[in-house]
Amino acid sequence: MARTPSNMIPLGTIAPDFELLDTVTGNNISLEQAKGAKATVIMFICNHCPFVKHVNAELAAIGADYADSGVGFIAISSNDVENYPADSPELMKQNALDEGFNFPYLYDETQQVAKDYDAACTPDFYVFDSNLKLTYRGQLDDSRPGNGIAVTGKDLRIAIDATVKGALVDIIQKPSIGCNIKWKV
Repeated sequence: MARTPSNMIPLGTIAPDFELLDTVTGNNISLEQAKGAKATVIMFICNHCPFVKHVNAELAAIGADYADSGVGFIAISSNDVENYPADSPELMKQNALDEGFNFPYLYDETQQVAKDYDAACTPDFYVFDSNLKLTYRGQLDDSRPGNGIAVTGKDLRIAIDATVKGALVDIIQKPSIGCNIKWKV
């Protein structure tokens, strides 16, 4: 299992705009449509990565816990589906339904959005404030497949809560660790 860390882009970075296919509804969704009034969480995930499979239930739980709090959640898969067919849009839809995601699961076919966000791994998490300024980039929590630490979403939840309150998020942030994004050749 590869262990690729996040690229820790500068805090305060403005969220790059995008419009991508929502694999569940079949409609294109833009950042503007999916952003939250108080905060926006963008997650780069995929179907086949063991690091993502390890946290899927917690991603669904976090989405549900913040459903009425003004926080928008957006999951994006940017993997090369020719070489990784388990990450195809059809299977993304099935995965979103099976996991109970209440947020859009978008397909970045050209991989441009992943490049715009300097995403490196799955899972990779970004939290933006109401003005789409980056307040957090990094890990969900300290749990990894096989390390015996429970999945809690602690780091991401703390960052979301601080961002919603307009408080400063601790600038000491740990990168996420996961499978590298499967880039097209």
